[in-house]
Amino acid sequence: MTALALPDGPLVVLALGAHPDDIEIGCGGTLLALRERGDVDLRTLVLTGTEDRLAEGAAAAAAFGASARPVFAGLPDARLPEHWGAVKEALHRFRDAQPHPDLVLVPRADDAHQDHRLLGSLAPTVWRGPLVLHYEIPKWDGDLGRPNVYVPLPPSLVDRKVELLNASFPSQHDRDWWDDEFFRSILRLRGAEVPTRYAEAFYTAKLAIELC
Repeated sequence: MTALALPDGPLVVLALGAHPDDIEIGCGGTLLALRERGDVDLRTLVLTGTEDRLAEGAAAAAAFGASARPVFAGLPDARLPEHWGAVKEALHRFRDAQPHPDLVLVPRADDAHQDHRLLGSLAPTVWRGPLVLHYEIPKWDGDLGRPNVYVPLPPSLVDRKVELLNASFPSQHDRDWWDDEFFRSILRLRGAEVPTRYAEAFYTAKLAIELC
C-alpha cells in the first residue's frame, strides 16, 4: 500500500454533514489528527438539526478542532431530497464564504441514508478543485463498502474520539447502537485493512498527483 502525505504548511479543511453528529462519527479521528498537526483552518457546515441538536453540534465542532462555529443551514431532517435546490444553494453559500480549501470531507455519495447520499453526491459538483474525501457512517442499513483511502489513527486519538462523541452528543445515548464498542469496531476493522491497529476510511473518485 502506498502512503501519500498532505502538503506541508497551512491547510484549509472543510467538513460537511447532513446531521449534527455526522462529521464527528465519520471523520472525527481525522479531525483530531489534523488538529495535532497544527496550522489547520477547519470550517464546518451542518444541513439539519433541532435547536438542542445544533447546540450539541456546535460544542462538538469546537471540541474536534473547528476554527469557527459551524454554519447551520436549518433544513429539515430526513427530507433533504425534497429540498434539492435549497441544499445546493446552502453548499454554494458556504463555499463562497470560506477560504479556498485544500481538503473537503463529506459523506459517501452512495450512503443508504437519503440525506447523506444527497450531500455526498452534490459536494463534488460544488468543489471541483480540492481533494474531496467521502467518509463513512456505520448504521443499521449495513451499507459499508470498499474504501480506497485510509487515515491510520493511534490508540490515543481513538480514545479521544470516543470520549468526545459521548461528551458532545448526550441526546443520542439512548440509541441502541450508540456505545464505545460500536465506534471502536469500525476503526479496528478499517485498521486491519491498512494494516495498522485503527484507521478511518474514506472514498475518493478522483485524485491528481503532482510530480513536479
